[in-house]
Amino acid sequence: MRTSILMVGLAASVLIACSTVQPPSKPQPLELVGTWKVDLRPTPDADPYFQEFVVTKVEGKTFSGTFYGSPISQGRLNSDWGAVRIAFVTADGSGPYNHSAVLSGGRLEGLTHSTGRDFLSYWSASKQ
Repeated sequence: MRTSILMVGLAASVLIACSTVQPPSKPQPLELVGTWKVDLRPTPDADPYFQEFVVTKVEGKTFSGTFYGSPISQGRLNSDWGAVRIAFVTADGSGPYNHSAVLSGGRLEGLTHSTGRDFLSYWSASKQ
C-alpha cells in the first residue's frame, strides 16, 4: 500500500513537471542592438584583445552598426533555425573581412575571414 501511494505521488510529480515545461522561446533579433565587447585574441592562451561591435539598428532581416571601428555593410540576420545568426562585411586597406556569428545565451560566437590578410579567426562577445 505504501509503495503504491509513493508511486502515485511520483507519477503526479512527473505529470506536473511535464505540464509546466515551456517550449523554447523564439529568438529575438532585437537582442543584438547595443554595444558588445569582442574578444579577438588569436589563440586560446593569448591575452584578451578587446574591440567593440556596436549594433545600432535591426530592421527585418538586416542590421547596421560598426565592428572594430569600421562600418558594417551587408548586415544580414536569420532567426528561422532556433537562434539568431548574423553575417556582415567590414573592410580596411587590406580588403574585405567577412564575419558571421551566432547569438546564444546572451553571447555571440563568431568567425572572421580576411581574404586580404589570409586568415580565419574565432571571436566571442558579451554585451556591455
